[in-house]
Amino acid sequence: MSNAIIKGQQDADLFGLVCGYHFSEGQAAREVDSFTLLQVLSEGQLSRGKEFLWIHLNLAHAGCERWMHTHLGLPDDFYEALHEGSRSTRIEQVDDALLAVVNDVVFSFGMASSDVSTLWLCATERVLVSARLQPLHSVDKLRLSVRRGEAFETPMALLVHLFRDQAEVLEQIVRKTTISVDGIEDQLLSQRLNNRADLGNMRRVLVRLQRLLALEPGSLLRLLNRPPRWLRDDDVQALRQATEEFALVINDINALGERIKLLQEEIAATLNEQSNRTLFTLTVVTVLALPINIIAGFFGMNVGGVPLSADPHGFWILVALVVTFTLIAGRWAFKKRDT
Repeated sequence: MSNAIIKGQQDADLFGLVCGYHFSEGQAAREVDSFTLLQVLSEGQLSRGKEFLWIHLNLAHAGCERWMHTHLGLPDDFYEALHEGSRSTRIEQVDDALLAVVNDVVFSFGMASSDVSTLWLCATERVLVSARLQPLHSVDKLRLSVRRGEAFETPMALLVHLFRDQAEVLEQIVRKTTISVDGIEDQLLSQRLNNRADLGNMRRVLVRLQRLLALEPGSLLRLLNRPPRWLRDDDVQALRQATEEFALVINDINALGERIKLLQEEIAATLNEQSNRTLFTLTVVTVLALPINIIAGFFGMNVGGVPLSADPHGFWILVALVVTFTLIAGRWAFKKRDT
């Protein structure tokens, strides 16, 4: 037994465990390593009192999924969700467990990332299992809250906190994007359009976030109407409030996307107007030069019978003709512009 303990302490990542916490009533969460977690699961220590585990796993580990099959007894729908093509954000009841698929921005030190990755969760009365391929912002915030000693009485309370943390991360993205959009709008009003490509990039990011992060209303409605037996009323109410807050953030993303779309249309209209002005200037120059080019072409022919060739006032007569036709052509061009 002592050798197993030493081995477990030396190898903290036996099956892709990122972190594990043991929650007990009235006490701060206790972080557990791989060996302690296996011991708690095998000895059935969670059957007494209000205790539960949060197990956060890294799916990139080769033995992670095999270990979950062996030790956790999760429903088959959870493993199917890990491999299915659709990763839309949802939360639904499967047998007596809750299955959730959550998309969130990837955690990146020192920079704001807009890359999105998926977190799969399965919650029962005693265990909350979360699995991911890449580190996520909301999970990192939840771990920080647990380490600070925040009290969680049920696995559902952790899940609700996760939704709220995700909403806070999205609020930060919306806030930073709004500041950038304000700067581009000021440039538009001052006729300095230097960051037009940034609008398209921001809009693509927001549309992608909205598409991946928006919670499926049907699955949430079914869960709130028919929750699992172990789910408490205050947990259901907290989930409803968290999803409403999350929906407000999604609406803010949608509104910001519409604002960017309007700015893009305004910029396109401004650029189109500038192009029309340039094209009109070129057209006017071409029309004004047309009479003199035509007359020069006729009088430049090396043929006999060129008129006014012997007239001492022929040059001035041609100048008068060119000026007259140029004025007529110019008046016609400006009249066309006004119409």
